[in-house]
Amino acid sequence: MQNKFKMATIGIQHVLAMYAGAVIIPLIVGGKLGMTSKELTFLVSIDIFMCGIATILQVWKNRFFGIGLPVVLGCTFTAVGPMVAIGLQDGITAIYGAVIASGLLIIIISKFFGKLVRFFPPIVTGSVVTTIGITLIPVAMNNMAGGEGNPQFGSLSNVGLAFGTLVIIILLQRFFKGFIRSISILLGLVIGTIAAAFMGKVDFSPVSDASMFHMITPLYFGVPTFEWSAILTMFLVAMVSLVESTGVYYALSDITNQKISEDDLARGYRSEGLASVIGGIFNSFPYTTFSQNVGLVQLSGIKSKNVIYLVGIFLMILGLIPKLGALTTIIPSSVLGGAMVAMFGSVIASGIKMLSRVDLTSHENLLIIACSVGMGMGVTVVPGLFANLPENIQILTSNGIVTGSLTAIILNILFNIVPSKQRRKQIKVVGKKVS
Repeated sequence: MQNKFKMATIGIQHVLAMYAGAVIIPLIVGGKLGMTSKELTFLVSIDIFMCGIATILQVWKNRFFGIGLPVVLGCTFTAVGPMVAIGLQDGITAIYGAVIASGLLIIIISKFFGKLVRFFPPIVTGSVVTTIGITLIPVAMNNMAGGEGNPQFGSLSNVGLAFGTLVIIILLQRFFKGFIRSISILLGLVIGTIAAAFMGKVDFSPVSDASMFHMITPLYFGVPTFEWSAILTMFLVAMVSLVESTGVYYALSDITNQKISEDDLARGYRSEGLASVIGGIFNSFPYTTFSQNVGLVQLSGIKSKNVIYLVGIFLMILGLIPKLGALTTIIPSSVLGGAMVAMFGSVIASGIKMLSRVDLTSHENLLIIACSVGMGMGVTVVPGLFANLPENIQILTSNGIVTGSLTAIILNILFNIVPSKQRRKQIKVVGKKVS
């Protein structure tokens, strides 16, 4: 009995550690697409429910899918910017079409992705993640001011709430360790919302209007539509996520003393692809491993998969209770904005951390970073730059993430992969001559 209570307690901690990261993504995407409170409540609820499904798919190891490690899945932050851009350009149904299509592509290439990883070294993934993080910062700044269209945009009360939330998160990170630090974003949002309620800036009607229970509805926002540019964008995001997930798999393998094979990795990739396909059908998002939960596995010392099964069940139950989903929709934009600075800033920091593993004394590597980040940001800031190109080429140039990613991949092949092949050939020729 005591052991079961301990497992349940650790499971709840896992849920709390990932909850803020899970709910803030549908809030951002839905908010930017102008969704109503009812639609936002559904979006948050289905996202939490699907986090549970995706987690169970990954922990349940079988012949086709499942890495079989104590890993928790949630929507990847790297998808936020691209999803917002797709939704604004082609509509929300194009987001789900792209999520489904990219998931299917990941399932198809899962067996061979290990061989494709060499095209996504830290110089590429770091440049892409940095670009994505930078493009998200304007979203955070708008929310800090109160949100676009707010008559009190930029008011001292909104800015004060935003910075107050950010300061709380910073203080929690500075003076606490372990579990409290891991839920600092969640605590910052809760404290910021309570302060906003005292200021009369919180509307509780979405909570009172929401039902206590609902069933998950597939295709709630309409039948998915498939746009090539959107699919390519989400596929590139998925590839970057797989590279990040690979690192998490190896980290958990080391923590749990479980060796993983190429087949294990393929099953792990397949699970993420399958979760994205199901997520797209049920109007949710692409999923990836949450690294914050890896820290909790190490911190707690509890490495059992049964705990993670409980996490999946807890998340599914939470997703079926709309009132809990509605609670997240009452968070004021300014409070969200304060948390976004920390969260989106951490995306940039993650990209910089990836780039720190790169030889920055190499002029070629510096040029790859400069051109890929520059092109990605340039197309984001000036989206009409390539408006006069043929439509089939605009598939590759209409989105800053795609443009920046392709620039990094092509330049890495040009400067690093092709020369290394030539050097290996030269070594072989010299070896033959010597022999």
